[in-house]
Amino acid sequence: MFQPGEIRKQFPSLQRHHNGQPLIFLDGPGGTQVPQATIDSISDYYKKSNSNTHGEFITTKETDELIHTTRQTVATFLNAENEKTISFGQNMTTLNFSLARAIGRTLKPGDEILITQLDHEGNRGPWLMLRELGIKVREVLLEQDGTLNYDDLAEKLNENTRLVAIGMASNALGTVNDVPLVRKLTYKYNCLLMVDAVAYAPHFTIDVQQLGCDFLICSAYKFYGPHVGILYSRPGLLDRMQPDRLRTTDQFAPYCIETGTLNHAALAGVLAAIKFIATLGGGNNLRETIVDAYKKLGAHEYKLAVQLYEGIKNISGLKVIGQDFSSVHRAPTVSFTLEGKTPAQVCSILGSRNICAWDGHFYAARAIEVLGLMEKGGVTRLGLSLYNSAEEVNTVISEIKALSN
Repeated sequence: MFQPGEIRKQFPSLQRHHNGQPLIFLDGPGGTQVPQATIDSISDYYKKSNSNTHGEFITTKETDELIHTTRQTVATFLNAENEKTISFGQNMTTLNFSLARAIGRTLKPGDEILITQLDHEGNRGPWLMLRELGIKVREVLLEQDGTLNYDDLAEKLNENTRLVAIGMASNALGTVNDVPLVRKLTYKYNCLLMVDAVAYAPHFTIDVQQLGCDFLICSAYKFYGPHVGILYSRPGLLDRMQPDRLRTTDQFAPYCIETGTLNHAALAGVLAAIKFIATLGGGNNLRETIVDAYKKLGAHEYKLAVQLYEGIKNISGLKVIGQDFSSVHRAPTVSFTLEGKTPAQVCSILGSRNICAWDGHFYAARAIEVLGLMEKGGVTRLGLSLYNSAEEVNTVISEIKALSN
């Protein structure tokens, strides 16, 4: 049974009070809080095994084993073929710039790449950069309800398309994209599929083999870990490319796209975060427990998101931006505008009430532009995570109602 009360006890930050009242963290889409297990793993690495790699003494061998084990565990988390498909980096954006440059070296002027108007700039900017090489970068249109126009996507795919870059879920609106449909369409033209799962990974199970994607990228700090970027590459793909790298770097996957020394302590935190998620589920092996955990935490988050959505949708002057919650397959993110107040003003008032919420475009700038909200300051974004409670949601609803008066 999923027990939010017991889970909350594992997060030190949830015990914090400000001005005599607890903090309510609805800022998860920008980065979740972390459990004690993640904190301890990072600290323990520095206490016991802090060293660089590939030496002949105990701490360096422990570091090598940590990196290897973390790759294996992330591979299980994503249901990847093996640990050689998993690369690490500073963050998602940095890894994607490296990947885009590597792929750009395989392209020629006139080749085309498809991006979307819904995506985070981390999965747009690196590909737009390739226009300098004569690559044509086209956009898939965003509808006013926060969903992509898949007819437009199908129409823009052609024999010159070499890659489609798409998110699994919108970090700004919570829209979950139909990636299986996109994969089916891209197979027709034998083009690569790059998937941004940063906003999806905290809420749903990922199976890269089932998706059939060529690349998938996510960030551990969105699912109860530290700031580490993760790149999955289908077996054999990186070995056919030339990422920026030093001659001293191992010249094959998964190492060839990793520049410099990795953050070993943070990798210990990534390992701990995945193990933490697994403790919420049951099964005969790590993969089974991860899948079961996501079923439970996903149901909890969805219930809270519906509670929040239903509680604020009819408030006078408030407009929810994006889809409703008629589908379970929607990220638990609720974004809105409030007549008479900018998103920054809304968040400032909520912040004074100890409610952590974000305002702006959240690097999904193109989506906010297309929806006509950029000049209005974007939106206010509230995101539910596994540690949130129904009582917190009721408090937030009451505070937002008070704002409209």
